[in-house]
Amino acid sequence: ARPAGAPEGRDGDVLRGLGSSGGTVRGRAKVVLDPGVPPGDCAGRILVARETDPGWLSLMIAASGLVVERGTLLSHTAVTGRLLGVPAAVAVGGAVDRIPDGAWIELDGRAGTVRILDDRAR
Repeated sequence: ARPAGAPEGRDGDVLRGLGSSGGTVRGRAKVVLDPGVPPGDCAGRILVARETDPGWLSLMIAASGLVVERGTLLSHTAVTGRLLGVPAAVAVGGAVDRIPDGAWIELDGRAGTVRILDDRAR
């Protein structure tokens, strides 16, 4: 078995974690380290963070998907993703460091995978 966050394939373009809210979405990553950013910065983008708590809710509502490095199937991110009906993956090790802000990514919230399609920031 591959450890969470370990790359798959020869180019290491896939990160793995726990799928916590089903669905697949493609879009630009928004890497956020502090929940004080304006929610509009996350609108239509896939939020990538170390973890979330209730202070992140406005960002999570605006996002089209959720990827966090920490968490379980009962964590804040997982439960909120299911309630909002957006794809989410938790325990995606190294996501903040490996996914550039603005990169084009695909999140499969059922499988818990994040594929970096184009790592050029925009």
